[in-house]
Amino acid sequence: MLLGTWNLENLFRPGDPGGPPDEATYRTKLAALAAVVTELDPALLGVQEVGDPDALQDLLDLVGGDWHSALSKHEDGRHIRVGVISRAPLRVLADTNAFPPGLRPVQVNDSGTEISAAGRGFLAVEVTTDAGPLRVAVAHLKSKLLEYPGNRFFPHDEGERARYGAYALYRRAAEAATLRALADELLDGDGRARDVAVLGDMNDEVQAATTQILLGPPGSEIGTSGYDRPDQGDAERLWDVAPLIPPEQRYSRVNSGRRELIDHILLSHHLVHRVTAAGTGLPGGGAPHLPSVGPDPSERRGKPGSDHAPVWARVGQ
Repeated sequence: MLLGTWNLENLFRPGDPGGPPDEATYRTKLAALAAVVTELDPALLGVQEVGDPDALQDLLDLVGGDWHSALSKHEDGRHIRVGVISRAPLRVLADTNAFPPGLRPVQVNDSGTEISAAGRGFLAVEVTTDAGPLRVAVAHLKSKLLEYPGNRFFPHDEGERARYGAYALYRRAAEAATLRALADELLDGDGRARDVAVLGDMNDEVQAATTQILLGPPGSEIGTSGYDRPDQGDAERLWDVAPLIPPEQRYSRVNSGRRELIDHILLSHHLVHRVTAAGTGLPGGGAPHLPSVGPDPSERRGKPGSDHAPVWARVGQ
């Protein structure tokens, strides 16, 4: 069984301000995405940046075969949302964006505006596999790409850059805590027996504080001496499969020429010890070939494929 996550980058039909300028450009993008999904052949794939539900269906029609899908009803100002496509029927368990109890609203701009919900929803589904029920949460946390007042992507000065960098970090940390609360519900204190996966574009790397929030109790990450030593924390932990990805593949986006792994798969104790392989791009395809993105995401409008590589993990029974 292959599980994956992939940011599809502004999947809209033509005519939307965030989408391709014409039908030919749209079809080129769809063909590039469909070729990857076909070769990846996932049992379940978490997806991000789905703008138009009909566009996702166009993609699945092009891939062909029987697919089941679900999309979050919570979209951001760009009208993008997260979703899941699956070969098996799925049941939606949760679709939320509200911060958990105890987490106060966070400041998001110089005007003092505060928010108490994530910019995009967190979708949780359950599917039945040969190994039993699998619970999956899909997320897309706040981007590190900064947007300033007036829809600017460049600051007036370094003070503004620092403040808006802090606001983005506040939001991403709060969203990570919200996602962790959803993961707690899916684990239900029984990660040693439950198959739970958290998939998504977390918009930061493995050791970032926001990504580390998702792990739960510390002490037995993959590659540490505690990994193969059962302890009480195993019931609540999630493990990032990043250390299992070959080093030359350990990136999912290229930002200003710098490779970074910002898309993640985190698994429960019962699931992580059955992982047989993990990677980015396509299985057996080597290091992914990705364009380098800059601070202005509008420069990618209408480009084929995606600026992210899929991240995947193969799990045995």
